[in-house]
Amino acid sequence: MEILAYIPARARSKRIPNKNIKNFLGKPLIAYTIEQAKAHEVISRVIVDTDSKKIAKIAKQYGAEVPFLRPRHLATDTTLIIDNILYVLTKLAKDEGYKPEYLMILQTTSPLRESKDIDDCIALMKEGGATTVLTVAPTHPKLYRLTPDNYTVLVNGSEHDPSNTQAWPKAYLLNGCFVYLIKIEVLLKEKNVITKKTRAVICPKWRSIDLDTPEDWIMAEVLYKNKDYINEELKEF
Repeated sequence: MEILAYIPARARSKRIPNKNIKNFLGKPLIAYTIEQAKAHEVISRVIVDTDSKKIAKIAKQYGAEVPFLRPRHLATDTTLIIDNILYVLTKLAKDEGYKPEYLMILQTTSPLRESKDIDDCIALMKEGGATTVLTVAPTHPKLYRLTPDNYTVLVNGSEHDPSNTQAWPKAYLLNGCFVYLIKIEVLLKEKNVITKKTRAVICPKWRSIDLDTPEDWIMAEVLYKNKDYINEELKEF
């Protein structure tokens, strides 16, 4: 499998300033994802997509490629990740003639991702049938929204349904983009990372934290420092 690891790292994060290169337990956050990707022999290249020279410099120090910087019009709060991906794939094909078979998206904001999560996604893709494999985490089966006047509304069922949540169909959330593995031929055709034939790998809920707020960051550091203990304790249940 010819797999390109794609690590998006836009500058100017608002809720956690300099998030991608902020010190996370001794080294820049982005370093964890780069080192994890480079440790997998099946991954052919590791490219960081950023609009920041500072992020690019640090990414290169940890072994990633940054063949070009992201243009300004693709580095806004409203830019869709698919637009950035299409730009990178098009430019690599034009500049280098490089056309990998698969794209693996690895977010820097998932420091509790493990190598096994990557391995499981690759194994599921190799089984055949899927054009996207992604990771999810279990969540509460009832989904509520708040109306503008702060009333709660159940949007995926009825309050007359059983109150025992075990009777409800299991529910899952995308877990901060732990891993997306996509067949590029289909991605280019459908212009979406979640393609029509998408399968999922289920990851533990406690490891599925996504660094979006300062609270997330603090909790992630606590969990990361205690991950071996947590794994051992969970074996007792």
